[in-house]
Amino acid sequence: MELPAESVDVAARELLGWRLSANGVTVRLTEVEAYSGLGADPASHAHRGVTHRNAVMFGPAGRLYVYQIYGMHFCANVVCGEDGRAAAVLLRAGEVVDGLEIARSRRPAARTDADLAAGPAKLMQVLDLNRSANDTSVVDGSGPATLTPPASAVGVIESGPRVGVTSAHDVPWRFWLAGDPTVSAYRRHTPRRRAARA
Repeated sequence: MELPAESVDVAARELLGWRLSANGVTVRLTEVEAYSGLGADPASHAHRGVTHRNAVMFGPAGRLYVYQIYGMHFCANVVCGEDGRAAAVLLRAGEVVDGLEIARSRRPAARTDADLAAGPAKLMQVLDLNRSANDTSVVDGSGPATLTPPASAVGVIESGPRVGVTSAHDVPWRFWLAGDPTVSAYRRHTPRRRAARA
């Protein structure tokens, strides 16, 4: 999916309903967030320019940008801007539509099937993807994951602020399928307070 980098919010909306398949499990995307690297989005990893970590965000489109959070969980973004201009869509949540038993075995703590991929790290766990998927294609079949478009319209799409970002709190670039039980709960980032020294 290649759109101009300034249309990353459009790309995010269009990814809803797409199916992401990897390692015996397929997830229908129900929630995503857009991130621009054009210097106007301080919540983006590419806000300050190219680094070794974020270089994949600068293209080509159709590749995964995978990074680790809290030293143990992985998140994935689909790069969607033209070469040289960073834009990516965070894959926040999905519904397992194939490989349900495999997904359950990878997330035994999930209380319901709707919770299996209800969050970016959970989604990566059910798909059994990690940092080794970084900078691999999701469109040409050469990588461990493949994206396919929905067969029909996805229904009502809602939008609101992104989850847990430390800046650009109120940018409404989080998109989800209305009423879907797999959509993760909204949590605004709250800075940690350090204990006062005696």
